[in-house]
Amino acid sequence: MINRVLIRTKVVQNLYSYMLTKPERTLATALKDLEACLDKTYELYHYLLRLPVELTHIQDVRIDEARNKYMPTEEELNPNLKFVNNRLVAALAEDEQLNQYANEHTVTWNDDPIFERLMLDKILKSDLYNDYMGDDEDSMTGDSLLWQQLMKQVILPDENMADAIEQRSLYWTEDDLDLVGQFVCKTFRRIADGDEGAILPMYKDDEDSDFGKELFSTTVTQMPENNQLIDNLVESSRWDKDRIVLMDRIIMCTALAELRTFDKIPTAVTLNEYIELAKNFSTSGSGQFVNGILNNAVKQLRKEGVIVKP
Repeated sequence: MINRVLIRTKVVQNLYSYMLTKPERTLATALKDLEACLDKTYELYHYLLRLPVELTHIQDVRIDEARNKYMPTEEELNPNLKFVNNRLVAALAEDEQLNQYANEHTVTWNDDPIFERLMLDKILKSDLYNDYMGDDEDSMTGDSLLWQQLMKQVILPDENMADAIEQRSLYWTEDDLDLVGQFVCKTFRRIADGDEGAILPMYKDDEDSDFGKELFSTTVTQMPENNQLIDNLVESSRWDKDRIVLMDRIIMCTALAELRTFDKIPTAVTLNEYIELAKNFSTSGSGQFVNGILNNAVKQLRKEGVIVKP
């Protein structure tokens, strides 16, 4: 679930924090913080997977209470149960791996009943919900599609959701919601398709598991020489090196460390990933600036024989 795109993002974010707080913060401490950050990202994945289960349970309780109240209406006695009988939610609720993780890490929204009520009410008022309840189609595919759409259009953009996750962990931001939300929707699709092991592992393999720590450490170790390379290229391009924002410098140093060290990663992949990071996490002109400097750096490092990979 935590792929290299996400790892690069977390490495850059944690490097930014490390550069602002050293020498008070050691490299060893920074690496522990990075590991904790990635662990919490996987925890957020489980929180989002757990949300449909708990919201559906609340709606089920509401329906039961309405049915058993004094003088219920005809609609309350014979409610439409399509939402509470959603197959995707049932699969999530019965998944042993999810339940084990939730128990071990205390993953639940039940400690925030106000948030749960507000989110459920917003879902019940949405066009997505009304269209789903009025549609005659009754299938796992349709059930999964409902929650994919609710996640993208109702839950993730909601201000209450952003506040709720930021209160739960200092490691979680709105950017994390967008990134992790994509993997949650992918999981919903995998469940609908009947894929075994639909719940994504934290890492695909040991290489991805080690990638973040190695990239972080290598970037710090190579920072003096990569900073010098950046300064030389900036001066030759008649830019003012003193006007380079810290985030741009960190992104370029991380990219250069990856280019120099990780031979299996194609040069074009590295360049594209860090240019996108500059566009998303730095200034409006950072994408173009980082693109120009990194491409010139690659040309020079190829000429010097430092980079020989495609």
